[in-house]
This record gives sequence, structure tokens and C-alpha cells, in this order.
Amino acid sequence: MKPPEVVTLTPGKRILFLTKDPTLIRRQLQGELDLRSSDVDVSDLLDDINTDIMTPAWVCFRHRPEDIARDAYAGLVVDGERIFATDALIDGNFEVVVSGLRKGTGSSRETAVQAEKWSGIRIAIASSFAPIHARNNINQGVLMGDHDILRRLEQGEGVPLEDFCRGHDPITQLIIRQGGLFPFAKALAKGEVEMPTHGTAARPMNMTEKILAAHLLGEGEPYVAPGDPVLVSVDGGYSHDFTSAQVHYFLTQEYGEGYRIKNPERFAAFEDHLVYADEVPRFVKFLGNIDVMRNLQREFQEHSKVNDFLVDDGKSPGICHEVARESMVNPGDFIQATDSHTCMGGCNNALAWGVGSTEYANLIYNGFTFVEVPEAIRFELVGELRPEVTAKDVMLYILLHFARPQKTLNRVMEFTGPGVSRLSMDERATLANMATECTARGAVVEADGATFAWLAKHRPGYDVEAMRQRAVAPDADAVYAGGVHSIDLATIEPMVADPGDPDRGIPSDPTNGELIANLGRVEVDIAYGGSCTAGKADDLTFYHRVVKEAVAAGLKVHPRVSFLIQFGSKTVEDFARDQGMVEAFEQAGVKLIQPGCGACIGCGPGVSETAEQVTVSAINRNYKGRSGPGRLYLASPLSVAASAFTGYITAYRPGMFRGMS
Repeated sequence: MKPPEVVTLTPGKRILFLTKDPTLIRRQLQGELDLRSSDVDVSDLLDDINTDIMTPAWVCFRHRPEDIARDAYAGLVVDGERIFATDALIDGNFEVVVSGLRKGTGSSRETAVQAEKWSGIRIAIASSFAPIHARNNINQGVLMGDHDILRRLEQGEGVPLEDFCRGHDPITQLIIRQGGLFPFAKALAKGEVEMPTHGTAARPMNMTEKILAAHLLGEGEPYVAPGDPVLVSVDGGYSHDFTSAQVHYFLTQEYGEGYRIKNPERFAAFEDHLVYADEVPRFVKFLGNIDVMRNLQREFQEHSKVNDFLVDDGKSPGICHEVARESMVNPGDFIQATDSHTCMGGCNNALAWGVGSTEYANLIYNGFTFVEVPEAIRFELVGELRPEVTAKDVMLYILLHFARPQKTLNRVMEFTGPGVSRLSMDERATLANMATECTARGAVVEADGATFAWLAKHRPGYDVEAMRQRAVAPDADAVYAGGVHSIDLATIEPMVADPGDPDRGIPSDPTNGELIANLGRVEVDIAYGGSCTAGKADDLTFYHRVVKEAVAAGLKVHPRVSFLIQFGSKTVEDFARDQGMVEAFEQAGVKLIQPGCGACIGCGPGVSETAEQVTVSAINRNYKGRSGPGRLYLASPLSVAASAFTGYITAYRPGMFRGMS
């Protein structure tokens, strides 16, 4: 349904303010309290509301939006109790929801927007929105505004739809006016809307701009600039077992059961997120829903003919992002997939980012997508990491010093400089992977000889010279709206991100950076190594380096600690076995897990079982509840492994175990 040209509040409908004081939220939900902007300072509103809070993993076991909406905000838990009971948002008769900074951080799950929309929310107000979440709002026809717009609405003013469109590119404005992406796509196909053209003349370009310019559809000069609205082709993409069912459902609803997609050979379906969900006790009651999701994904893959990376004989080929960079993503590519860590493909000198189910369904059906050219921020890496430091520490440093003050927000992070060439391809993948934790749009890493050598190693018959021609590097005088920032890798120290204190309004977030040296003694119960961020071949080498030293010193994993390592892909598992790592892991008391996402998404061994448990983990996010109810610290693979033997969060130092047995 198209929104009205003048937007007003509906008499009798309510506004929900998501405050840092949980009592105020409860009173609003119970109908005891109606707040206005004059009652609440913006600083009193929750910041960094992540999509795990809006729709936790177990809510995403449903594929119909109306079913998802029943448990909107089920992850907002304080002192062990849900703030939002089942149907609370629906029954509250709200049409506006209000929050603070960076609404919708984290996963690209469109279910977060669906939970609000199908509960009656038609306007979302925030100080700022995470980029993928913002796009999902637009695609679902939910209007977004700032606190000034809310005050005008509260005063009875009719706010022109133009004010909700302001700041967006012309194509996005057309989508907003049509009421969402599917209505817009149908109007475009019928010739009912006219596409704007961009007329950017020849100019120096950064890597982000070069890749998008190379994918432009239609006539015109092959140059773009930030803010340009463009239609672009997509080289490939994928969905997984949390999203494929909904993609299939949406396409069937919009285009009928006989729908066909464009270029299915460029796309894939992965089974990785739910492979071990059966082993999580708290998910037993959801196994029926999970089986529905699995079956619908198989139906989608068979119907659409996209590439099959599903479970075979009980085993997954690996985490989609790891397998995709091994087998699908090439230099110069533009990749779109239904997961926020799609940006990991940027390590291959590609441009990649996550999208919601609606946007993915639309682009695989039509063969192209709509993009507002994003700004970029450049990190010029120099120097070399010390032996006790990894790329994970670099990203924790960037998260604290650049993402927290929003310097990376909605920008593509470009990594260049001589320091890049001193990092392995797996370490570059960590840089690209965690761009989404920075609420960035994506990341692109400059290519060198190591890029092409790694790709040739993983793909027999790979045409290296053809890929060299596709690779991009920034022009000498390229413009970076986020600036150019030099980071001396030699100055980076081992870091963690702490769990925050969500019960007191301090979000659990990867930007909560701290040097391990300043942390004090934090005893741990679980040490987890795995996920797309830390289940790569080099990560296994990091774990093995520490384990080998500990075993040589006569040590085993600390008796209080459960140390788990999960392979990111079958290729990684084969590497670890071929290198003889498994014997040392087993001798030390490490539990090894077959490829999959596992504890990172709360769906496998390694999740905490009680709020009192403390986990040190090499995954990318430490949102409360994402990997169980306990407190979760993020750290590098080296630090995770060292902590497993000492029993408390510890930075690895070469030779640290001598004399400890």
C-alpha cells in the first residue's frame, strides 16, 4: 500500500518509546503510560538495538511475517525476564516505535522489520539507523524519521511524505513512495515509474566506486559518485537455512508458484546456520519449525536451480561466507546475499554486503538491483603485527576508535597499504568480515599477488590473468568522505570487547573495546573458536600454535573450561587434519566440531547455559543472548586459546607456558 502524501498520526494509535529504563517500557506495553517526546530526552532512549534483540534466532525459525510478529522484541531481556511477552507489541496498539542511535545493528535479518510492521508499526523513529536495517525498512514500506519529525507529528502536524524521503537518492524515494520494493518493482515493470539517470562525469574513483561503475546497467559514462542512484548487475549471491524459506515464500506470493529466477547458476543455497540446532536443549521445542525451514530451503533450491551447498549425509560443506570466498567470489565482483557477513567476500577484492529477504528475492528474480553509491573510508595499513596479535585485534581496535564514534557508519571500509601485503588472505578475510560490526556497508581489500595465488590454489584452472584485469585499486586522488587513516600494525595490542551491561542500558556490543592488559582477572567457563570470522585455516593455525606449546609444557585445557573449536568449512577441516593439528587438539582436551555456524548464532555446541557462565569467544558479536544467556567476551583466536589453558582471559605470549605444568 502506498503511503499518503501527507503523513499524520492515527487517532487512537500509540507511540512506543524504547527507553533505557525497562520499567517505562513495561508500563507502556501494559497500557498504564503514554509518553511524548517532551517526557523523554533522546539520551534516555536505547542505543544500538540489534536485530538479535528484535527477533532472536528462535523467532527466526518461522518464515511467515505474521507469525514472527507475535514475538517481536523477544530478545529484550532484563534480569532474566522478557520485557515483551508474546503478542505484546501487537496488543499495544502502537504505530510508531522510537529509539536512539544505530537502530538495527548486527544481522541483516529482515525479520526484525517484519516483526514491527506486522505488529502495526508504520513509522520508525531513531537518531540513526544501521544501513541494512534501514534498507529493510524501506523495502518493507516502513517510514523512517528522526526525532524532529516525531515532535511535529505529536503536535498534530501533517508531515509531507517528501520529508520522509529527504536525504535518500531518487530511486529510494520512488521505492518509499510506492510503499516498498515489490510494489516498486511491479510498477517499474508496468512502466508506471520513470527511472532517474545519473550523469556523473569522469572523476577519480576509489575501489567501491570502480566496482559499482563497472556493473552499471544502461547507457552513460562508467563513473559514479557517492549518492548516485544506479541500477547494477550482480555477479552472485546466496541465501542460507534461516532465509531461503522466506525468499521462496515471498517469490511465490509475489510471482506465483511457477516463478523463475534470472541466472540461477550465479547463486547458491547454503545449509550452515541450523546444522547443530538439534543439539541445543532450549531449541528442542522448536525442532518442528526448524524442519519446516530446512524442507522449504530444499524446495527452494530444487525449484530455483541455484547451486546446492546443502547438508549431504549429515555434513555441511561449511559456513556460507567461507565457502563463498573459496569458490564463488572473484576480484571486481559485486555480491549480494542474505547475511550481514556477506561483506567477508571483500577480502577477495570484491564489493559485497548483506541484504534482507525481500531485496534478495527481488534481485534474483530480476537479475539486477538498485544501489545508492555509498561513501567510503580508507584504512592505510603499515608495519607488521607482533606474534601475539592478529587481525581480530585490529578490528577490535577499529571498532573502538572508529565505529563507536560512527566514522564507519554506512560507509565501505577500504583496506590498502603495505601492511595489507603482510597479512595472509585469511587475516584479510577477518578485516572484511567484521565491517558489519562497524555498521559499515561493506569492505574491500586491495589485491596483490597473494590474492591471486590463494584463489588459484582453491580453484583448479583459475584464470589468474583474467582476474588481474578485473581487480581494482583506488586512484591516487580518489575521494574518501570518511577520510584516510593510517594504522601501524606494530602498535596494535591484544584486545577484547566486553559484554557491557544491557540490564542497565549499556548495550553488549563489539565496540566495547578494552586492552587485555587493562582487563583484570576474568575467569572463563567456555572458550570457543569458530564462526566465519575465526574458523579459517589460519585461525586453526593460531589455535594449534597455542595448543602445541601448552601440550609441550605438559598442560591440558583448564579443568573448569570447555574449549571448543569448530571448522569453518570442509576445506579448513581437511587442512587441519593434513597438518596434523587434530592430535594435539585431542591430547589437550579440545572438543572439535564439524563445519557450521554453531555457537556464533546460538545454534550449536559452545553456547552458554546459564547467565553466570562467562565465555571468551573468537566470533564477531557479543550481543546478549546471541550465544546463550551468559556473559560473552570477544577476543582473537590466540587469546581464546591461551585463556582456555589459564582459566581466565589471557593474551597469548610465545613461550608463556614454560614452567606452568
